[in-house]
Amino acid sequence: MISSASLTGNSVMKVEVVIAWPRRFQSVSVKLIDGACLGDAVAAAALGGTDEVIGYAIHGQRAALADQLQEGDRVELLRGLQADPKDARRKRAASTRKIP
Repeated sequence: MISSASLTGNSVMKVEVVIAWPRRFQSVSVKLIDGACLGDAVAAAALGGTDEVIGYAIHGQRAALADQLQEGDRVELLRGLQADPKDARRKRAASTRKIP
């Protein structure tokens, strides 16, 4: 992990780390040295709720903890789905059907 103490004297970049839940989200901007990876950003952000994380993305594209970041990247902490989208649609469609 890259510590904030090592930021002095090196080129610094700013990235945003985001995690979302139903009806709310949390976003933190962190400064890292150039060449930092996704894992460094996640550690620096120290967001709560990371025990629910099943994956990571950079600007919506699946990513690994070792992937290198660039200035202005948005790191997304991905959580599992609460409901199957197909089942939810079927239930909505069934509830709106007219019974003759």
